Amino acid sequence: MKKIMVLVLMFCFFQSLKAQNLETKPTIIDQNIIYNSSGVEVQPIFPGGMKEFYHFIGKNYKTPDIAGLKGKVLISFIIEKDGSITDIKVLKDIGYGTGNEATRVLNLSPKWTPAEQNGKTVRCAYVLPIAIETSK
Repeated sequence: MKKIMVLVLMFCFFQSLKAQNLETKPTIIDQNIIYNSSGVEVQPIFPGGMKEFYHFIGKNYKTPDIAGLKGKVLISFIIEKDGSITDIKVLKDIGYGTGNEATRVLNLSPKWTPAEQNGKTVRCAYVLPIAIETSK
């Protein structure tokens, strides 16, 4: 019984030390927080605004030559503090290379004006739906 009690006390002691060490390093974590685009004070902006962003997507996106293809591709990405786009992920794909094409086009994007929170530029997550419809 004494051995078990000693082990439990040692475990609690080491857990409290570990917790104290984590509390001393919050500034490194805070610099890399990724905010949701709807939760920031100043949202990220594509050069020329969202209308220009959709024009950019429409101009550069090559729709597959499949008759009657219809649906939405959903892409998430991070707009970094310098306005560049990183961490592009296809959340929903309708096939025929539509997700890969969306990724290709986003990699061509010019830098955005980054999001701001409390007067500082921050990393910001963004989700983009791309509607696709080909003729029958």
